[in-house]
Amino acid sequence: DNAFDLRNVDTDNNGEADASFVTPVKQQNPFGACWGFSAIAAAESSLLASGTAQPDDLDLSEKHLAYFAATYLDDPDSPLKLIPEHIKILPNTLGAHNAEEAVEMAHISRERGLGDWIKIEIMNDRRYLLPDGNATIEATEILANEGYKVLPYFYPDLRTGKLLFAAGAVALMPLASPSGSSRGLQTRDFIQDLVRDIPLPIIVDAGIGQPSQACEAMELGCAGIMANTALATADDLGLMAEAFRLAIEAGRLGYLSHKHRKNPQS
Repeated sequence: DNAFDLRNVDTDNNGEADASFVTPVKQQNPFGACWGFSAIAAAESSLLASGTAQPDDLDLSEKHLAYFAATYLDDPDSPLKLIPEHIKILPNTLGAHNAEEAVEMAHISRERGLGDWIKIEIMNDRRYLLPDGNATIEATEILANEGYKVLPYFYPDLRTGKLLFAAGAVALMPLASPSGSSRGLQTRDFIQDLVRDIPLPIIVDAGIGQPSQACEAMELGCAGIMANTALATADDLGLMAEAFRLAIEAGRLGYLSHKHRKNPQS
């Protein structure tokens, strides 16, 4: 019998299996992410076999936030009921061309039982995919007055940021560079102004394409980043996810180590 089973490994070569290099099966449900789960499983097994990690503290594929367009909620076959209960769902209004459409999407989301958290994303620029600042402010104010926890996506100019804060946003989501471009913090100085002058969490949204860019954003004092393209196009998804985690932690520690340093632009 030449079969090799990673679930039953004889590490002592004494003829008896004493270890498993396979992590628990994770439910992907109907989301078509089998390639991602299989890549991560292989990475986890490799780490276990090398002794780099222990089974109890190894989980490269954690998902704490499900992020999708609210328009999908109208699909009668929506798989929302299959999402594990511990996952926090953040619907967005991707596809909205104006404030009215964004507000309608938020209402649909709440009617489906997804709560009051909503990311406002309004774009009528199909070439550069830049958000409409005025419409975003309008939708934010309407929904905040209705009790929603609004996280608006916008181009990071300080005036718009202050107006969104006044409109009732609970966090701001400025773009770092055009969506999907992976160009990093092209708006770095503007994001720094937001962090310094607006008392809300700043979550950098579009354009983060490398772990080093995520680290830079966190070192500015941002509360978090969102990344998609960098992970979706990685040759090894598990390693890329781990790289982002470490980069985010390093950037946060770097910020905390000098957060009282005077900003040269202030």
